[in-house]
Amino acid sequence: MPHATAPDGTRIAYQAEGTGAPLVLLAGQANTHRWWDPVRADFHAARRTVTLDYRGTGDSDKPRDEYSTRQFADDTVAVLDDLGVDRADVYGTSMGGRVAQWIAVRHPDRVRRLVLGCTTPGGPHSVPRDEAVSRSLARATPREAARILLDLMYTPAWLEGRHGPWTTIGDPDMPVYARRRHFTASERHDAWDALPRITAPTLVVHGTDDTFNPAANAPLLADRIPGARLHLLPGARHAYFEEFHAVASPLVLGFLDAPADA
Repeated sequence: MPHATAPDGTRIAYQAEGTGAPLVLLAGQANTHRWWDPVRADFHAARRTVTLDYRGTGDSDKPRDEYSTRQFADDTVAVLDDLGVDRADVYGTSMGGRVAQWIAVRHPDRVRRLVLGCTTPGGPHSVPRDEAVSRSLARATPREAARILLDLMYTPAWLEGRHGPWTTIGDPDMPVYARRRHFTASERHDAWDALPRITAPTLVVHGTDDTFNPAANAPLLADRIPGARLHLLPGARHAYFEEFHAVASPLVLGFLDAPADA
């Protein structure tokens, strides 16, 4: 497993698969690169996909200091440096979308096109999830939390008859302290003031039935980022990229492959 070295010396495990122009895929909070396992191959006909295990997860180092979405963004750029990739397309979902925002803001020369999925600008201008959802997760046992998360991620029709393994409900081997630091990093994200500085062509994607990260955040992002496009997927919940991949993956590839003035 190759590792890049972040600016603070933390070792970040990463994975590169396929051939073609590089596409960075960024996972959700407290998840490893496995988040993308069910759909990663959708992109390999045209792209070399690059993923990473966030600090605190998977095969990356797990320092005890505080984490932030800005720091995760710098970790991602360290991975690109290690691979010798000067410029890439970046597709971030959930917390990965928060991280992707900072990559585009802090390292604009490294981002060709940007896709922000099921994410939020954060801070007081964002639309928070219902408090009942947060309370239920906070009070749940691990087994109960997994059930709640699955319901937030997928529609009942899609879950029926499926028994996993589930790649989107967290790294089971993650230390408790690192899980808390991921939660704090995600909750403290606030890129509102910086979003107008994004220069990369941007696509915002969200499921209309997402209550984990309310769909009302999608037009906020699209309106705040100059020239951004918005696409809502009817009936989709938080893990639209998996359940609705037959629509979502071609949508993303079509955006990434579109002419510069399209």
